[in-house]
Amino acid sequence: MEKIPLTRNGQAALNAELKRLKSRDRPEIIQAIAEARAHGDLSENAEYHSAKEKQSFIEGRIKEIEGILARADVIDTSKLSGPIKFGATIKIVDEDTDEEKTYQIVGEPEADLESGKLNMKSPLARSLIGKEEGDSVEVRTPGGEKSYEILSVSYT
Repeated sequence: MEKIPLTRNGQAALNAELKRLKSRDRPEIIQAIAEARAHGDLSENAEYHSAKEKQSFIEGRIKEIEGILARADVIDTSKLSGPIKFGATIKIVDEDTDEEKTYQIVGEPEADLESGKLNMKSPLARSLIGKEEGDSVEVRTPGGEKSYEILSVSYT
């Protein structure tokens, strides 16, 4: 089985989500199914079918998180240094628009572009890995070629 790289924060977030799903969401949906069942004919009961669908999603997500955590390779990013690699927090500037962005390179399970968590398999992350502060990188994106300058690299 392939190991899945995670930061300590990523592991903690997945553990928190798993705990919430098991201790709050699962019991709530079981209660909702019981209430919907009490309304009678299940074949035409939209509440029942909706609750069963939500239960299926919750159980699937629980299995997914348990699988990720079982294969997790948790990396303490505070002990890393040097060129850009997994766990690095990078501040870059778009050389065309002067727009600055900050990203942390993380594994796929914790990637979330909205919160600055960049999937290590993304084109931008792959072009940054191995580079250092002050370097420029060219990235082929769906929107065309982009040029970025690396302003800072840190590991926290």
